[in-house]
Amino acid sequence: MTSKPVDLPADLASAYLALLAEREILQAERDTVVTERDIAVAQAANAQAMLSDSEALIASLELAIEKLRRELRGRRSERTARLIDQMELQLEELVMAATEDELAAEAAAVKTSSVRSFTRKRPVRKPWPEDIERERVVIDPPVACACCGGSRLSKLGEDVTETLEEIPRRFIVIETVREKFTCRDCEAISQPPAPFHATPRGFIGPHLLATILFDKFGMHSPLNRQSTRFKCEGIELSTSTLADQVGYGTAALLPIFDLIEAHVFAAERLFGDDTTIPIQAKDKCTTGRIWTYVRDDRPYGGAAAPAAIYYASSDRRGEHPQKHLAEYGGILQSDCYNGFEPLSVAEKKAVPITFAFCHAHARRKFFELADIQKNARDRKRKGKPISPIALEAVQRYDALFETEREINGLSAEERLAVRQEKSKPLFDDMHEWLTRERATLSKSSEVIGPIDYMLKRWDGFAWFLEDGRVCLTNNAAERALRGIALGRRNWTFAGSQRGADRAAIMLSVITTCRLNDVDPKAWLADVFTRIADLPVSRLHELLPWQWKAHKGAAIAAAA
Repeated sequence: MTSKPVDLPADLASAYLALLAEREILQAERDTVVTERDIAVAQAANAQAMLSDSEALIASLELAIEKLRRELRGRRSERTARLIDQMELQLEELVMAATEDELAAEAAAVKTSSVRSFTRKRPVRKPWPEDIERERVVIDPPVACACCGGSRLSKLGEDVTETLEEIPRRFIVIETVREKFTCRDCEAISQPPAPFHATPRGFIGPHLLATILFDKFGMHSPLNRQSTRFKCEGIELSTSTLADQVGYGTAALLPIFDLIEAHVFAAERLFGDDTTIPIQAKDKCTTGRIWTYVRDDRPYGGAAAPAAIYYASSDRRGEHPQKHLAEYGGILQSDCYNGFEPLSVAEKKAVPITFAFCHAHARRKFFELADIQKNARDRKRKGKPISPIALEAVQRYDALFETEREINGLSAEERLAVRQEKSKPLFDDMHEWLTRERATLSKSSEVIGPIDYMLKRWDGFAWFLEDGRVCLTNNAAERALRGIALGRRNWTFAGSQRGADRAAIMLSVITTCRLNDVDPKAWLADVFTRIADLPVSRLHELLPWQWKAHKGAAIAAAA
């Protein structure tokens, strides 16, 4: 409140005191305005942090629901896998934004005394592994009381904070010493035999060799990148040296590859597919192929271990899969590629292959014409309207796939009974509907292609109604090829046909490990350590599924 002129003091000292009092009043009013503004800013920052945290939580729950739905019911659409990847990236961005907003709210709350900073509720962290290496760092204790300065201190307890830290890879040189002894009677020299090494002269140990091979073929890290990383860690290993070791390692695994191959082709039902792989030849790259055949009996409750085998070829001529399948006479689930076994080859075999075609391929052709989101984007660029026939075909397929999710894991007999009851009426009705719609379409209609793709091969598509072992899709083989499709951008091309064959061998053992929930890197290291000491009659113990069983039994016995 400002004093009136009549109230001003007459002497200088009183006037000075009055001026100081006036300034204090003005400063208090100014502080009040600043405090209110800081409170408003802190409250706004808290609100933004709460909003960001809620968005991150919603994204996390949506991702968890989608993963559970995929695990329980399988793929619901062609873009499910991409959708999960996109949701994971979106969750990462939202969590980072929520953390930044939390720090901003904390900084704003520091300027006030009445607003409490918002703190995000984070998920409970899983405990560290019991066998993890630990280092205890003890901070120097106080030597005097912080209150009275006394030196008579007695330990009451301690608080421990656990922090996960990374230490760069440790490299160790193992010196294997073989002492020589001479006989004083006959002067003969005796020396223990050299132990087996995964590579000649023991230059690379089994664990390091496993790391090199797994990084190249399992994580798709080319040898030149590995060489650069080794150099950064103080170890000089040139690309040619690493390539030499890869050759030794692959050769050592050939007996395991042969056992996996025999196991795969002993199956009653196989999944088969192929994908492109660039192969360097005469200063240019040709488009070769990687073929895979997967044995996985789990969908119909089979007890045999899952496994996958790969082969490489320089082209997609039918002679390659015909050579792979020359001795096979069971059910092959695949796309409609007629090079697997033409009639001329089938007539010469005692038991020809029975083909069960992939409904995911057939559905995909309709789905591309009924993709609502894609057509909505294209319509802005004058795209074509959605095909109602294709849309109805996708909906009919969705009903079939829903039944398949319900019977996944049941025995072949139970699956066949449910299919006869639920799927057969739907599929027969689809055949009549497709035939009727095909007769009304003009030659220029885009949906004719997908319809003819099914009607011309209807017996192969309908085989799942005759055999409960048959799956509706060939997704097992497509999953086995997914890593190659993603990884070939890293290694660009295979250096030669032999290099592609070498990759096929390594992909076979690594993928088989993954199908059996075995750590490929640990398996490789153990195999390189033991394979030379095992007789041929016991080599089957190194197969991933038997290796896992032996390891589990050893751990249980040790406990």
